[in-house]
Amino acid sequence: MATTARANRQPAGHSLGAAIDAFVDTLDNPGTARNYGGTLRALTRELGAENPVASLSGSAADVRSWFEQRWGNAAPATWNRNLDALRSAARYWADQGWLDADPTQGLRRRRRPPDRTRALSRAEVEGLLTRADVGLRDKTVWRMLYETAARISEVLSLDVADLNLAIHQARVRRKGGAADIIVWQTATARLLPRLLDGRRTGPLFLTERRARLALPSADLDPTSGRARLSYRRAAQVFEEESGGWTLHQLRHSALTHAAEAGANTSTLLAFSGHTSVTSLARYARVSPEALARWQGARDPARRRR
Repeated sequence: MATTARANRQPAGHSLGAAIDAFVDTLDNPGTARNYGGTLRALTRELGAENPVASLSGSAADVRSWFEQRWGNAAPATWNRNLDALRSAARYWADQGWLDADPTQGLRRRRRPPDRTRALSRAEVEGLLTRADVGLRDKTVWRMLYETAARISEVLSLDVADLNLAIHQARVRRKGGAADIIVWQTATARLLPRLLDGRRTGPLFLTERRARLALPSADLDPTSGRARLSYRRAAQVFEEESGGWTLHQLRHSALTHAAEAGANTSTLLAFSGHTSVTSLARYARVSPEALARWQGARDPARRRR
């Protein structure tokens, strides 16, 4: 969410491109800034970065047509995430006096259908995380996501300086901006020193090549010039290597498996970074395999045999 008080600068010429930069500058979470920025810069490719941001007030039909064409066939979560980005920016621009009307009018968030099969089995997760043909960087990302149950944006936003390798912890900025701690296990702890290879500064997870575009210094390794690994690239690699699974399924699976192992509600809230039990509920459902084991253990006919 944008913090209006933090940026009162007028975008040069009130252009759409400058207005986007001004809005993104107000976002505290680097992952949110990257994701929202990507959505908004896609809009400039449609309408032009030099067009006045004020012109959006009378272009609701064009914005709606562009948005539906680009994300109309996307999953509800993707549709909602990109709509949230556009709406947050529009509210910020209106607060600055740059917009007279909301260009997102007519667009509605979509309800996500309940999906009770998203958690992977323990065997599926372990088979994926122990593959010998996966590179060190990607293996470490996946292992850390599963062992910490952190959001992918939280993990990709980590800098080397955020890590406390001795006690298997790191400082993260949760959804909404709250500071928190994530904790990993031995498998991640063994991978991290190999991944760092002596690095003490810069982003934890890096691209394979030097950045071709000018990026903020916070998103670059000062020695190699490589950039922070993006969500889009991390998600693409995982989907290709896993045969269609999503990075979010690692988080979902971690929380489901923790619930099956007997973690109480307070522990699950700390593990997930959620602030409400309602948000946690869909993750903490036991898997069909765990339900079958529970039923088998209490089946009186099986016990007699």
